[in-house]
Amino acid sequence: MNDEIKISLPKLGESIVSATIVQWFKKEGDRVELDEPLLEVSTDKVNSEIPSPAAGVLVKILAQPDQELQVGETLAILSSKAGATAPAPVQAAPAPVATTSGGEMEDFLSPSVMRLLKEKGIPLTDLDKIPRTGQGGRLTKQDVENYRAPCPLAKKPAQVVDIERVKMSALRKAIADNMVKSFYEAPHASLVTEVDVTRVLQLIQEQKQSFLQQHGAKLTITPFVARAITRALQAFPLLNSSLEGDTIVMKKFVNLGVAVSVDQGVMVPVIRGCQGLSIAEISRNIADLALKSREHRLNPSEVQEGTITMTNFGMTGTLIGIPIIRYPEVAIVGLGAIVKKVAAMPDNSISIRSVMMVSLTFDHRVLDGLYGCGFLNELKRHIEEDISI
Repeated sequence: MNDEIKISLPKLGESIVSATIVQWFKKEGDRVELDEPLLEVSTDKVNSEIPSPAAGVLVKILAQPDQELQVGETLAILSSKAGATAPAPVQAAPAPVATTSGGEMEDFLSPSVMRLLKEKGIPLTDLDKIPRTGQGGRLTKQDVENYRAPCPLAKKPAQVVDIERVKMSALRKAIADNMVKSFYEAPHASLVTEVDVTRVLQLIQEQKQSFLQQHGAKLTITPFVARAITRALQAFPLLNSSLEGDTIVMKKFVNLGVAVSVDQGVMVPVIRGCQGLSIAEISRNIADLALKSREHRLNPSEVQEGTITMTNFGMTGTLIGIPIIRYPEVAIVGLGAIVKKVAAMPDNSISIRSVMMVSLTFDHRVLDGLYGCGFLNELKRHIEEDISI
């Protein structure tokens, strides 16, 4: 029928070829308006909402939650004909239905939710105890994953082994795939240096209140390191490149990826044109992108086209870490925890200093160790000496 519109999975980014259905906001037979969100999908970059391309009635849903589709595959059928209704469903075995304690019917449980309930050994009588976060109070797979049934008081039989199997989320699987590809395609090499951040911390302590009032963002050591990276790259540009076959593609701009911990893994939003930004601008970018990451509001464009990445595992108290390169980038900088130590000064006096370990992991196909050492020394110099806002 010419009034039927096929809704296909759109291209959500330059390098994105597939996506996994997270949830539908509408069900078959629902009326939808132009640009009204229809469903949420997850890619290896971000979660995105797919809007309706026209007003009409959602006649048929062809892709279910947790199903992975390629770009261009059909998600659903929409009818733009006035008064259109969804076809009556074929009579089959009724889907399992949850009931409240008062006997009122709840929404149908999807096959994937029912399968997960069975795998986790959760009886249907416990459904009222599971907090629901889906559209219209629908029970989602994530709700079931997050639910922890109360442990019975009775002692378990000796032969029972406590094992929990947790399926990777779409984001976690995408991270895993990218890490494996990077690790096996690019020969990794790593270097570590110690950086004295005493003067930077003193400046932060002196300026943090006025900086927050003036710029609306917290002043931390992260933007100082970000600026130092961009300045060190001017002298060592090979680290701001990618490898295409036997050609090294060197970028004249610095799109700095900043790793942000989220509930399902790590997102890496990108600060574009970081080489031209001030400390205040970098601080605002970091705060804004970190908030968007944790609230799952990042646009696909905000996680693409990074040229080098920085990750701060020192926030957890870890002293030294050797991160894996984010393919197709060729380098990643890791920041360790800041600690106090007694140090001998150039005049042979003894002083207590604040120090931080900084690691560099790089693609050994593109550059050699001495080049990496030069970059780390330049980075160290800028962090220790460029003490200004």
